[in-house]
Amino acid sequence: MAGIWRDFAIAVITAFRRRNERAISDERGRAVERLAEETIRRECRATDPPE
Repeated sequence: MAGIWRDFAIAVITAFRRRNERAISDERGRAVERLAEETIRRECRATDPPE
């Protein structure tokens, strides 16, 4: 009986951990996209001729 509860607890913990890892991965992806957009904007401003 203890083995069943142990397996259940491990499954619950694993489910939460995977969800957390996915959220962290998604946030990293969004951060990379924001950094790329900001870098592109900065480069465009540097190469635009002054008015």
